[in-house]
Parts: sequence; structure tokens; C-alpha cells
Amino acid sequence: MTIIRYNPWAEFNTVQRQLDRLFEDLQAPNLRTPAAELTETEDALHLKLELPGIEAKDVDIEVTTNAVKVVAERKNERKEGTRSEFYYGKLQRIIPLNTKVQNTNVTAEYKNGILNLTLPKVEEEKNKVVKVSLEQN
Repeated sequence: MTIIRYNPWAEFNTVQRQLDRLFEDLQAPNLRTPAAELTETEDALHLKLELPGIEAKDVDIEVTTNAVKVVAERKNERKEGTRSEFYYGKLQRIIPLNTKVQNTNVTAEYKNGILNLTLPKVEEEKNKVVKVSLEQN
């Protein structure tokens, strides 16, 4: 009869490898989410999105009063026998806005793979700053 020594760490290592694989699979969609930069001024929100290698005709932009949705697609250009780390397919980003915007007056510019959106604030949001005075005793 053979005696086998029980090693609880072997099972732990197996579980750890499985969790690592799971998190690697979950991180893959992050490659399909374009990076964004949101700046707020007194009159508008300015949103920049990185969409490298995507033509303007393949970008779809939807703006509501409180969110922006950008869907783009990079067409497959791979040839047989090519090894590539590029992602081909759809990219999507939904950005909630903490300020209401006039979605009918949005302007867009797309140059060198950078999408610039100017989202003007609604009038009531522009005048949102209220001065508070302190009473002195």
C-alpha cells in the first residue's frame, strides 16, 4: 500500500489558477472599452474618446440629456498567417453625465483617432451655482 501525503496547498494552487483564468477572461472586455476623458467648464462638458484605427463612418454616437453612448467598429484587416494583438470588432462606451446637457446642440470632431464631443449644459445647469451667505452674531 502506497502512502500519499496530503498537501492542502495543491488544491489552493488549483483554485488560484482557475480564479486567475476567470479574471483574465473578465479583463478582455476592457480592451474593447475606449479610454475617455471628461472635462467640465461653466457652459459645457467636453468629452474625449480614444478610437484609434477606426474610420469616422464606423462611429455611432447617441446623446441623451444625462448620458453619452459611443459604439464603434474596427474592421478586420488581418491576412492569413498574420499574428496580431489588435482587437477587431465592436467597441462600446456608455458615459453617465452628472450634469444635464442639451443633446440637440452637441458638436463632434474626429481627428487622428480622437473623438471630441462638446456637450452644452442646459440653462438651469449653467445657473446652478448659488451664493450662500453666513449670518454673523
